[in-house]
Amino acid sequence: MIEAEIVDIEVYDVRFPTSMWQIGNDALHTNPNHACTYVIIYTTNTKYKGYGIAATLGRGNELVVQTCKILFTLIKKRTTTEIYSNFASFWRQLTTGAECGVVHLATAAIVNALWDLWARIEDKPVWKLLTDMTPEQLVSTVDFRYIRDVVTEEEAIEMLKKVQSRQEERKKILESEGHPAYTADIGCWSFSNQQLRSACKKFKKLEFKEYKTCVGPTIPVSWKKCNLIRNVIGKRNNKTLIVDANQFWDKHEAIASVKGFNKTRPYCIEEPTSSDDVLGHVAIRAALKELKYPVRVSCGETCANRVLFKQFLKYGGIDFWNIHVGRLGGVNEALAVYFMAKKHSIPVWGHAGEVGSSEMIQHLQIWNFICLSEFTDIKIEYTSHQHGYFEDPVFIRNAAYLLPKRPGFSTQLKNKCIMRWSYPQGTRWKYLFVTRRFKNELNYQKKFVHRKKK
Repeated sequence: MIEAEIVDIEVYDVRFPTSMWQIGNDALHTNPNHACTYVIIYTTNTKYKGYGIAATLGRGNELVVQTCKILFTLIKKRTTTEIYSNFASFWRQLTTGAECGVVHLATAAIVNALWDLWARIEDKPVWKLLTDMTPEQLVSTVDFRYIRDVVTEEEAIEMLKKVQSRQEERKKILESEGHPAYTADIGCWSFSNQQLRSACKKFKKLEFKEYKTCVGPTIPVSWKKCNLIRNVIGKRNNKTLIVDANQFWDKHEAIASVKGFNKTRPYCIEEPTSSDDVLGHVAIRAALKELKYPVRVSCGETCANRVLFKQFLKYGGIDFWNIHVGRLGGVNEALAVYFMAKKHSIPVWGHAGEVGSSEMIQHLQIWNFICLSEFTDIKIEYTSHQHGYFEDPVFIRNAAYLLPKRPGFSTQLKNKCIMRWSYPQGTRWKYLFVTRRFKNELNYQKKFVHRKKK
């Protein structure tokens, strides 16, 4: 380990006007502007920097940016050896008192930057950094506080040791075939029928087998969408339809809605209700098992922390999880969730719907496939937008993620992206404001606050 002192941080509010292009919207979020809090950590060794991301939907991203700057006081003047030799303890210092909301998102950005820095120092992609660690070293990075009643450090170490002999075999599979992906590019609820057909045909030609769409604002609209998709992709069992409610329904609406389009044979319903409503998920899952075509229940994209995942395990509310490393407290907490899932034989899929989510989650899913999971059919979500802004973007071939080869967490944005899309001073944003194609929300918020004070 090269020892370097952390000396400075830069934090950017990077946003894209996706609401103008009708990209990434759903029944709950009708006009999101995909964004990220982008962190660059500087060390005394100028060769090494760490780049980290926490993803948001635009408005409020400025709060995460400011929180990152405040949290930096906890890591300034720390050395890399000090942090990485006792990463779990350091992670706890960052998170004590708040493990959700703006503070936890800021924690994710900083923690992910630290993992990127560690991997760059070791000259490895993060997935390789993880797979090369001894079981004891890897487990030492995870804070097991609050979850030892589900899985302990000793059990996690034993899990890793049990499957060490198969690692090379699993790695060769990914090197030759890649990690399976499913498409969410047919998901926008505002798509017209023609747009939906075109998107389905495109990904059918690209040999995707799993297709995810968002529900519509009503049951009839949802049924029409699902029926149209099923007619295009085919009715055979090798074509899977995933439906994402994005927390749009309450418990009874979710059950009635899924019953309404059950004839289209959806594989699962993702986030059928509030991600905090564990008991609601339990009731939904029980009801959907009784349908003619039983429907699985998935959750995790918006779960704030490992404790919430624990509640789902305790009550049996879901069939598989979706991990969002930009919403949990970074890699360390995501690893805790993977260990809980392994202990209880829950498959883990990778969420990748926002800026940088694909770039990050591929590393953890690759590690999981090689070093931990008993399942071979786990997937990573794929959407095609915003990858070109990264220095090391994801690559898809034959509906599968290719293994990243460059050092780091694949989180470094291109300088031109920061120059153009930093909010609100980026050149592209200034142009949109001047031409009145987009309102500067920060300025409007300031005026509103000023009027209220008067």
